[in-house]
Amino acid sequence: MAKEQRPESPPPRAADRIRRSARDLFYHQGIRAVGVDAIVAEAGVTTPSLYRTFASKDELAAAYLRDYEVEFWSRLVAAAQAHPDDPRAQILAYFTALAERADRPDYRGCGLTNACIEYPEADHPARRVSVANKRKVRERLIDMARRMGASDPDMLGDGLQLLMEGAYASSQLLGIGGPTRHLAQAAACLIDACVAN
Repeated sequence: MAKEQRPESPPPRAADRIRRSARDLFYHQGIRAVGVDAIVAEAGVTTPSLYRTFASKDELAAAYLRDYEVEFWSRLVAAAQAHPDDPRAQILAYFTALAERADRPDYRGCGLTNACIEYPEADHPARRVSVANKRKVRERLIDMARRMGASDPDMLGDGLQLLMEGAYASSQLLGIGGPTRHLAQAAACLIDACVAN
């Protein structure tokens, strides 16, 4: 009896290959450092196919950051779902996972933060995506601080964001075993200092 053959999955579309290749290259090498030729070679597509999908490298960078933002929010949502109605546990779970990711040799911090550093121009598409994300994160952290019962939710939310951004930077500067290993504990101390028991 002949084996039943499963239909093969179609190969990824050129646009998907471009996005995946750009994500990997931009994240690990930096947006400015990666040329269109490297993305095209990595994706196995032609330059015209890249420009049929993305009007410019800047638009591809913005698309990469929008994809990156989806990944960021999915991690934060997963921490929230694991600890419903407990914002303290939610942020500590997120920070614990962030510390674990930051302890990997290929970790390069937050792609959105990195893009802000690479592109100081306020009107650059990559910077606009990144700054919009950071503002939303700030609002979310302040709301979480409010739900924790912080006496000054703005201060606690801002402090948590500073810890988050500090983890992104220090992980690249000091590497495995650096200060990010204490991220969740530092956040817990800050929360406990700001929330009346």
